[in-house]
Amino acid sequence: MKIARVVGNVWATHKEQRLTGLRFIIVQPINQREEKEGEMIVAVDPLGAGIGQNVLLVQGSTAVRALRNPDLPVDAAVVAIVDKLEVNNA
Repeated sequence: MKIARVVGNVWATHKEQRLTGLRFIIVQPINQREEKEGEMIVAVDPLGAGIGQNVLLVQGSTAVRALRNPDLPVDAAVVAIVDKLEVNNA
């Protein structure tokens, strides 16, 4: 599981049929200790996160399980919208 920030939305009118009805967003994983941002990832978002919000992101088979459909061709999914982050930098 990673913490990521929502940086954009994706609209795709032509897509694999099993993806119909899913919402796609662009997220960027963040490293809280070094305050660096990782590469951008397209993720399925069943929760409705907005641009600028932090989310918990799962990838791979965990993303498919989180969406409760083993037939989805999905590699990343949002499983929570983060209300607050607290990091001890000691």
